[in-house]
Amino acid sequence: MLVALGVTGGIGAYKAVEVTRGLQKLGHEVVAVMTPSAARFVGPITFEAITRRRVITDQFEPGANAEIEHIALASTIDLLLIAPATANIIGKLANGIADDFLATLYVATRAPVLMAPSMNTQMFEHEAVRRNLDTLASRGVKFVEPGSGYLACGWIGKGRLAETDDIVAAAEAMLRPAGPLRGRRVLVTAGPTFEDVDPVRYIGNRSSGRMGFALAAEASRRGAEVTLIAGPGSAETPVVGEIVRVRAAAEMHREVMARADGVDVVIMAAAVADYAPLARAAQKVPKGDDRITLVLKKTPDILGELGARRAASGRGPMLVGFAAETEDVVNRARAKRERKQVDLVVANDVSRDDAGFDVDANAVTIVGADGVRTLPLQSKARVAAEILNRVETLLAARPVLE
Repeated sequence: MLVALGVTGGIGAYKAVEVTRGLQKLGHEVVAVMTPSAARFVGPITFEAITRRRVITDQFEPGANAEIEHIALASTIDLLLIAPATANIIGKLANGIADDFLATLYVATRAPVLMAPSMNTQMFEHEAVRRNLDTLASRGVKFVEPGSGYLACGWIGKGRLAETDDIVAAAEAMLRPAGPLRGRRVLVTAGPTFEDVDPVRYIGNRSSGRMGFALAAEASRRGAEVTLIAGPGSAETPVVGEIVRVRAAAEMHREVMARADGVDVVIMAAAVADYAPLARAAQKVPKGDDRITLVLKKTPDILGELGARRAASGRGPMLVGFAAETEDVVNRARAKRERKQVDLVVANDVSRDDAGFDVDANAVTIVGADGVRTLPLQSKARVAAEILNRVETLLAARPVLE
């Protein structure tokens, strides 16, 4: 998840550094947006070093408007967190004043907003500040209440920036709200498998891993503890709890079976090879005759084995499979779900140029015991959300592991 951390000009600005660290430890990415006043308390280079991103300090920095930066950032962040939030920024945001990058970002974004006020006690209790806080709350802004104690100005009272752990916890709760997947253990497979013919050549497929990665990222966003077992795909790997890299179908089978009993949901989105060479040549096979005979053997049926094991024992994880087909897609998916004794099969037509393998979009049909639901062409992130909505419905109806 991407968090825009707004830092304003208060003595509590130094705590924003630890807030950044706390968010990163939970797997989130942070981009710092500092007001000119904030830079008087903490240097931008500190946040740049921690986040490994350019720190945004000037709305009119040369080159920053090439892609209308505040709009570009507003559309990509998952949360706008302002800590510390001074009386000044609270007043600006409540009244729609957009005279710096942070205030403009607030007006432009539709991401949830969390603020951690920090100011002198008298200021915090002032009628204007209270009215501005109420206005923001009425728009859905959430707050981490300030603490009480000694303030930098020498006063004793309410107004001190909340503790770092409390701010991070509040942000995490907004990024990963409570739901059926929160705290569940989810195993996702993604990408292709490569079955080696010799040290140079292999049998593979066009899967990039994007669909499985989108599912892993979305499950993590919903609070699940995610293990991602990934073949050698080309897509960027998401930040999840555990990532296991494999190459061949036999390796994926070994890693999945070793973990399946300890999870609540298994989503087999990987395009696992059905066949592999009977033996891998120790050296590169030289070019020779016009034809070459390659003997293949069947690879382990991971999903089928999981379904059979669950049927025999009467317990086990929820099972979601994928069916990549080029014809009669829905009927083949129905047959696959029954044959492999799984809960859901997600069918997609990989003969399409605009969906399926190695593109950012997908159009799928989710096949379950209660029927089918066809999803139109959309981003794989949205498809992942719809699939997990269905998974959550089934989880809410019956816990998988007792």
